[in-house]
Amino acid sequence: MDHAYAVETLGNFLEDVNIHVSKMEAANADQTGGMPWPDWPQDLVIELVRARKIVEVCDQHALSELNQYNSEGLAYWQLVRLAVTEALGHARHADDVDAFLRPKSPAIGADALHLWVWEPAAPLWAAEAHQDAVLAAARVVNRRLQLKLGRHDIGEMDLCMQSFDPKPPTEGKPRLRFDGDVDTPTWRARQDGAKYLSAGAFLGIRNLAAHEEQVTWTQQEALEYMATFSVVARWIEECTVETAT
Repeated sequence: MDHAYAVETLGNFLEDVNIHVSKMEAANADQTGGMPWPDWPQDLVIELVRARKIVEVCDQHALSELNQYNSEGLAYWQLVRLAVTEALGHARHADDVDAFLRPKSPAIGADALHLWVWEPAAPLWAAEAHQDAVLAAARVVNRRLQLKLGRHDIGEMDLCMQSFDPKPPTEGKPRLRFDGDVDTPTWRARQDGAKYLSAGAFLGIRNLAAHEEQVTWTQQEALEYMATFSVVARWIEECTVETAT
């Protein structure tokens, strides 16, 4: 349901109902007959068709109350006013209510990301330079990978593909190895997963941050990208280096 549309429609309708009810209440209160009874509110009844549909979505109970009366008496229009007011309240606060009822979700703490990621990114993030923060994190992760393997001859993506490759290391091309039985499908799957995820992070995130003048990332997206590099950093730190014998 479009909450903004509901709020505007019900709000305008409620103003007209309040005017009509005020006239009817004034006529009832005037015992001398000096106050003319309002004409049957044809325009309001027509608008009520639309308002009913909105009330039905917002507050089914209020709609059932309305169905018990005819549209000619004061009591009916007082009920309309109450039902529309309640539905208007539901519409106005629908987003807040939804947020309150939504299951509580965990939050990513930026300062809990891997130190290789957050330390270079923190001052840039504080300056709201989120693109630069992601790029700084990626550069440090790459530098740490180079230092751990003693390799400065190839770029980030190629280095990731070679470092985590399950194939045996060769001269000048050491590998990163997770703990576990190298003969199991699980171990190989983990190596392949780290190989492609780390390479993808540099291809799909780092390159965009480095070569685009300005990306359209939201703060949440930038945080998720830094979290991706945090995972890569943890894998690099966790793994041992295997060299050719």
